[in-house]
Amino acid sequence: MDLFCLDELGYVKLDRHGAELLFQIFTEREERHGIVIASNRPFTEWDQTFTDKRLCQASLDRLTFEAHIIETGTHSFRLASTTAKRRAAAA
Repeated sequence: MDLFCLDELGYVKLDRHGAELLFQIFTEREERHGIVIASNRPFTEWDQTFTDKRLCQASLDRLTFEAHIIETGTHSFRLASTTAKRRAAAA
C-alpha cells in the first residue's frame, strides 16, 4: 500500500512484541512509502506507549527523518467542530 495511516497512537501502551512489530513496519516503509500518524501525545511522551526507551527512540528516529510534522495543538478538533455545529444550529 502507498500510505499507512495510524490514528490515535498513544492511547494504549504497546507490549514489547507489538512495539517491535510496529517498529518493523516503520523500518520497512522508511524512505519508500508514506506513513501518517495521529497522536494525542507529544514525542516526549511516546515512551509511555513504547515502554522500551531504545525502541521508542529508534521508532521516532525513523518516523521523523525528513518528515513533515504538523502539530495541531492540544485542543480537540472533534470537540471544537461539534461545539461550532451546535452553536450554528442554535442561532
